[in-house]
Amino acid sequence: MDIIIVGSGRVGRTIADHLNLEGHSITVIDEDAHALEKLPDTQNIMTIEGNGATLSTLKEANVSDCDLLIAVTATDELNLYTCLIAKNAGVKRTIARVRNPQYTKDLPFVKDDLKLSLAINPELICAKELTRMLKFPGVESMTTFARGHIDLIKIKVEKGCVLANKKVVQSSHILKDGIRICVVERQGECFIPNGDFVIEEGDYISFIAPSKAAAKLLKSLGIVSNRGRTVMLLGGSRIAHYLAMDLCDAGIDVKIIDNDKERCLELSEALDNALIIYGDAMDQDLLLSEGIEHCSAVVALMNTDEENLVSSLYAKQVNPKAKVITEIGNLKISSVFENLPLETMINPKKITGENIMRYVKAMHNSRDSEFETVHPIANGKAEALEFRVRKDNLATGIALSGLDLKDDLQIACITRQGKMIIPKGSDSIEIGDTVIVVTKRKGLSDLEDILR
Repeated sequence: MDIIIVGSGRVGRTIADHLNLEGHSITVIDEDAHALEKLPDTQNIMTIEGNGATLSTLKEANVSDCDLLIAVTATDELNLYTCLIAKNAGVKRTIARVRNPQYTKDLPFVKDDLKLSLAINPELICAKELTRMLKFPGVESMTTFARGHIDLIKIKVEKGCVLANKKVVQSSHILKDGIRICVVERQGECFIPNGDFVIEEGDYISFIAPSKAAAKLLKSLGIVSNRGRTVMLLGGSRIAHYLAMDLCDAGIDVKIIDNDKERCLELSEALDNALIIYGDAMDQDLLLSEGIEHCSAVVALMNTDEENLVSSLYAKQVNPKAKVITEIGNLKISSVFENLPLETMINPKKITGENIMRYVKAMHNSRDSEFETVHPIANGKAEALEFRVRKDNLATGIALSGLDLKDDLQIACITRQGKMIIPKGSDSIEIGDTVIVVTKRKGLSDLEDILR
């Protein structure tokens, strides 16, 4: 597809890099020539120095012939205006990054008037992801498929876990009710396991399961036995605002510490059930006086990576049992922290890019099947792709044991008429099914691509 990206900040560059790897033709527009120079040097990415919100610049990028425009500048208003101009100039679809909570609230009323295909709020999406993590403190990450009926959950195999030192096939008495392990991460490597694969202590496993069965499994593994009731948020950012709203609605006690007095007043007015504390979240005496050692979870959401890292390490030191989540803004150095004793790191820009990539993949459908969603696994080393089968193709109507599937690929789940099927060799893919494929291979754009 031909895609225009307006804005070459970290989010714009991340999206351009991913789309380039998928083989799309990319044009990036920005007024900052230095920012454009940071883009990957490849023939699939063209750059234009200029104002992407003007018709003349968009025409230079051949906007009328493009399939999609993505506006991810630092300004909400500019993103919305750019999408409106581009749509009137002939682009087929538009995506805008919109961060202001007030705009996000009002967008459903004006989305059609603005001719927006999709509005992305990084902080809101990030808060929803954090809410899922905090409701299940032992879960590393959790995403959903099949319109919320199927969960993809990542956990760590701790010492003494009943899954440790067993072959996948030996864990069938635990992994029942439609549950399947689809990815294992071990010391930086990613595996698509078969039945003979042995799970070890320290592994991170991702499994697919119906939502009700997932909750039951987590409880049986002891992962939700310490379900959190008190969460401390270090920093009063927009993410903290959204997250506090969700947690308070779930009946969880929330404390927010921020050193900006005006921001504290704003949060106090917006959040009736949260305790807002004006103070320095880096002050150890303050954190101790507010009971950080007794909190079930601590989330570091301050302005700098350094503050978040130091405060997270301190929280883990004084409260080893707490779920500690750290916001990291710099994608380039996030790998440096993987060996630190930090449980979970989140990056709003990465989450934004992943959500936009899901939409782009959904656009890029074939005549026989169509992407519903795609979720990166194992830091992008693998993907879980959801297809909805529209017509007969080379993968339908044949027993799975008779399909010549590519390596590093697993058909993890088939949903048929609302019923989830963990497929066996005798099962087949039929028209109307939703199929979840887990793979380490990149660039699958059609269900038939799973075949050799």
